[in-house]
Amino acid sequence: MDQIPRHQCLIYEGPPSRHLAALAAVIREKLNGNFRCLYLDSHAMVAGMRSYLAAVGVDVAEESGNGRLVLSSDRDYLVNDCHFDLERMMQSLRSALRQALADGCEGLWATGDMTWELGPDKDFSKLLEYEWRLEEFLRENPQMGGVCRYHIETIPRSVLRQGVISHPAIFVNQTLSMINPNYRYSESSVGAQSWALELDSFINRILEPQILT
Repeated sequence: MDQIPRHQCLIYEGPPSRHLAALAAVIREKLNGNFRCLYLDSHAMVAGMRSYLAAVGVDVAEESGNGRLVLSSDRDYLVNDCHFDLERMMQSLRSALRQALADGCEGLWATGDMTWELGPDKDFSKLLEYEWRLEEFLRENPQMGGVCRYHIETIPRSVLRQGVISHPAIFVNQTLSMINPNYRYSESSVGAQSWALELDSFINRILEPQILT
């Protein structure tokens, strides 16, 4: 059976807290494998994740204290606390992986909500380039993996399509991820409007995971 790629996309609707239980279960599994886990989101979501992690048996205080668990609302990669800086973000991830390995971890697993990560000005113009750069980085560094979260109620449909084509795998829940048949690792895929209806149909299927099982 083919291994599911490490660069995964979660497309979801409804309250962001809806998927905290699934992500907490994955984080617990990664911690058990001696990975450093990085969860990036707002203060409210970080607080929620703490509760869900405790509910699945993670000692949040201990794991945070030993550095294997990082729950953060810091966005040092933003310029003037507003503008997404692609190079800063990539440098931040490179540094985080390097430090995790230096500290004796097997690798780094990270997840972040894309609307929140991109900052208050919600400039999505660099998102596709960022996702391709991230995929290239993961290909070069097998010790890293993660889930990029796309909320359909806060991200334009055209950007959701970009999210689909730029991820080799789709995260459904803690027990189900799938190879993405629409993945394109090429700049020629920027003009994906010719198959927008196909992508929209696929997105709708993702939002009904029972169809996929």
